[in-house]
Amino acid sequence: MSDTALPRRIAHLDMDAFFASVELLRYPQLQGMPVVIGGGRHTPEYEAELVARWGGLDQVPLESFPRLGRYVGRGVITTATYAARQFGVGSAMGMMKAARLCPQAILLPIDFARYRAYSRQFKEVIVSMAPLMEDRGVDEVYIDFTQVAGGQEEGGRLLASHIQQAIHAATGLSCSVGVAPNKLLAKMASEFQKPRGISIVQPEDLQRLIWPLPCRKINGIGPKADAKLQALGITTIGELAACSLPLLVQHFGRSYGAWLHTAAHGQDDRPVVTESEPVSMSRETTFERDLHAVQDKAELGAIFTRLCERVAEDLQRKGYAGRTIGIKLRYANFRSVTRDISIDFFTQDAVTIRRFAGLCLKRVDLKQQIRLLGVRVGSLVAWADGQVCESKPWQQTAKSRLSDPFTSSLF
Repeated sequence: MSDTALPRRIAHLDMDAFFASVELLRYPQLQGMPVVIGGGRHTPEYEAELVARWGGLDQVPLESFPRLGRYVGRGVITTATYAARQFGVGSAMGMMKAARLCPQAILLPIDFARYRAYSRQFKEVIVSMAPLMEDRGVDEVYIDFTQVAGGQEEGGRLLASHIQQAIHAATGLSCSVGVAPNKLLAKMASEFQKPRGISIVQPEDLQRLIWPLPCRKINGIGPKADAKLQALGITTIGELAACSLPLLVQHFGRSYGAWLHTAAHGQDDRPVVTESEPVSMSRETTFERDLHAVQDKAELGAIFTRLCERVAEDLQRKGYAGRTIGIKLRYANFRSVTRDISIDFFTQDAVTIRRFAGLCLKRVDLKQQIRLLGVRVGSLVAWADGQVCESKPWQQTAKSRLSDPFTSSLF
């Protein structure tokens, strides 16, 4: 069989409870226990204090670890062990809510530097075995198995098993792998047998393995689209596949309707991209207390300005400019909303970002108290040193007003 005739085999590799698993390497005595990561940052001083007191991190007694039930604050869970997830605790959940569900869970601080180091380590293992890897974040990747030794054997199971074993040998961590004809199906497959699972999907498995799943299992169908599908009586991927293309276009528009139709039929021709440019940059912050657009106008204005400045600094430092400017709000009830606007020029200027982000704020409900605020710039292009973004007359006069929290459309 020639290389060109090989069936396409794409893997999605997802590390199992990554942050929590890295912490269990540091504290092996917590294996099998409900553990939650969040609420604060790990520091060298914190670690040194534990070592000085107990002689080693693996010697810290269980009763000395803080418990989630005693937490008071506004933090959000970053991740949790599988033992904690059995109680309904999950990522992005408010920690006060999680404390009610699993008060006995052990609470550990976040150590992003350590997680990034382990992320680099497991990805180096993958690339040494299968070089066509697409980085999708700190704990997941896509890998093109098609022409790699073992990538076709048992549908890719042999190579997936070798990679699993190599990652565990190098890091002590486990992962789950889904192998399928494309990214769409591979990502679904990687969730089938977590943790430490390998799931294989062949083209002929679509009806048996994929169609019985809820529509939300398709990456790209969010809560709103799913609610609309359910209102139409469509709850499974199979039911979605049975819908006619004209019906989906009628209810979801030409582009998204067509995508729903192809996705339900397991079609996805996106390549594994080994190098890619960022599509957006953002900054956000969760407040220590809920803030109100009127009573806390000055404080919100200062925070809003700083977020715009930090996004601008990120763009300038990394050499990008964008033309889609947006905001994100999370209310006290944890409901999130986003708004954005596309402008007719590219920018990396804080004043410009603040002005158009302010216009986005006019389009959201500001009567509720706000828990989180974020600013985003998208539709990025590489921006050479010395290149000048197209300016507008108001930009110059606005510069002197950037720090004034009362000049934007909201704050």
